[in-house]
Amino acid sequence: MIEYGRRKIRLGDALVKDGMISEEQLQKALELQKGSGRKLGETLIDAGMVTEENIAKVLSKQLGYESIDLQNISISKDVLDLVTPSVLKKNRVIPIEYAPDNMNILRVAMADPLDLDAMDDISIITGCQVEPLVSTPRNVMLAIDRFYGQAEVATALEDYAKERLIVEEEDAFSEDINNSPIVILVKEMIEKAARQRASDIHIEPLEKKVRVRYRIDGALYEKGRYDVRILPAMVARVKIIGGMDISEKRKPQDGRITQIVDRTEYDIRVSILPTVYGEKIVMRLASKNALNREKSQLGLKPIEMQQFDHILKNPHGILLVTGPTGSGKSTTLYTALSELNTEDVNIITVEDPVEANIDGINQVQVNPKASLTFASALRSILRQDPDIIMIGEIRDQETAGIAVQASITGHLVVSTLHTNSSASTITRLADMGVEPYLIADSVVGVIAQRLVRRLCPNCKKPHIITEEEAEILGVKTKEQVQIYEPCGCPQCDNMGYKGRIGVYEIMEMTQDLKTIISKNGSAEAIKEQAIKNGMHTLRMSASEYVLSGITSFNEMMKVSFDL
Repeated sequence: MIEYGRRKIRLGDALVKDGMISEEQLQKALELQKGSGRKLGETLIDAGMVTEENIAKVLSKQLGYESIDLQNISISKDVLDLVTPSVLKKNRVIPIEYAPDNMNILRVAMADPLDLDAMDDISIITGCQVEPLVSTPRNVMLAIDRFYGQAEVATALEDYAKERLIVEEEDAFSEDINNSPIVILVKEMIEKAARQRASDIHIEPLEKKVRVRYRIDGALYEKGRYDVRILPAMVARVKIIGGMDISEKRKPQDGRITQIVDRTEYDIRVSILPTVYGEKIVMRLASKNALNREKSQLGLKPIEMQQFDHILKNPHGILLVTGPTGSGKSTTLYTALSELNTEDVNIITVEDPVEANIDGINQVQVNPKASLTFASALRSILRQDPDIIMIGEIRDQETAGIAVQASITGHLVVSTLHTNSSASTITRLADMGVEPYLIADSVVGVIAQRLVRRLCPNCKKPHIITEEEAEILGVKTKEQVQIYEPCGCPQCDNMGYKGRIGVYEIMEMTQDLKTIISKNGSAEAIKEQAIKNGMHTLRMSASEYVLSGITSFNEMMKVSFDL
């Protein structure tokens, strides 16, 4: 009989042999690993040399173990009951099934099939021999959340009821704090949200229940309902880890939490608001490295990439990125800054708050209590010999005025505004009191953007375009055109969508536009001229994604309804 799980190979050698990394990269990773206490695979992933998928593929090939897709599996209850979730999480494994011809062999998906200790743990607990299957750490943890998540919550709530901690909030400070059911519940909630790519967690008190929802790809999904009696303890726990006042229940409060999930550090902004049924919590999750993306990951089409690059080449002027909250403005700004961040330029930012730290850039956080506002910080920044200035948001006339003056005196200024389109950004600056001739002189480009959800490639279903859809999408052909709509499958958690992509409207400043703006032209006149100059509106860009099957008609309408 084959003794599963005892084949030994060295991961580094296997990756080099398969051409995933070079010998030099392996030596560099081994140096980085020394004294860190991390496994080589983790070091290679953190250094950006390989991905989890690369490692899983190589291990499967070199060890001869089967690779498994955990998104489409079902697991019987008798297999799920074999091992507790805490042991599975510790070892990052999940049992799938018994071998078809032998009930003494248990097929187990493993994040690290070279981990003999994990195999021994599972073998001792179950009394079965382990047959390893290869998966990625993220997929294993997601599967554990999926199959054991509700049971873990139920156990935590039962323990909580037994301990009768309903209103004894001070117990959140007890010695055995890390094992308290409420502490476990809040920690698990954040971990699951991070693994499911949620941007926000909403904990909402209703009349008799507490509802928990995650915002995934811009839409809210309910993830649980609990007894309303646990709300005070949940709120108290969030206040403690967020550095807020647990005795204050009548005023809104803001806080900040840092938590590491699967070796990724998340910066979590917390807002607590008193409502009629109790305090509502919203936690906004941001991965520390999510904003530092490559330009190619923004979803810009080739022509848009050219326009983006051309605008960034301007030595001075204002580049404005506009759109509603959650439209990806910060990601675009940080990407632009990373592109411009070279040794020979001095970049200074003023933000509220600083959303991500970038090496080589001087970042200032506004502090109204210390009279450090956008305007006062900008005045000081101009005495710091900057080449490029990033303003988190132009909110008032004073900030707009200083930004314009800075751009005219030889600085490149990048900032954001909350407007619906590129053309209306120009008129918004005029409404703020900036003279039209100064706007024409200073603005070098405006990027309006939105995010649309990508259809799940596994389950999207086609339908023939209707007359109304054809008219809105600008389809003139008499032939039948096929577009797609969401369906739902295990790979996308039955949402029909998976991930998002940026939709852009890039207006580059030309002499014709400057003439219209300096004469205080309307937003409509500016838009018409920009389209003549080759600008694609948000609707045009989103329509291209619909016709190419990337997103749905409804998503396109959401981002361009009033445009």
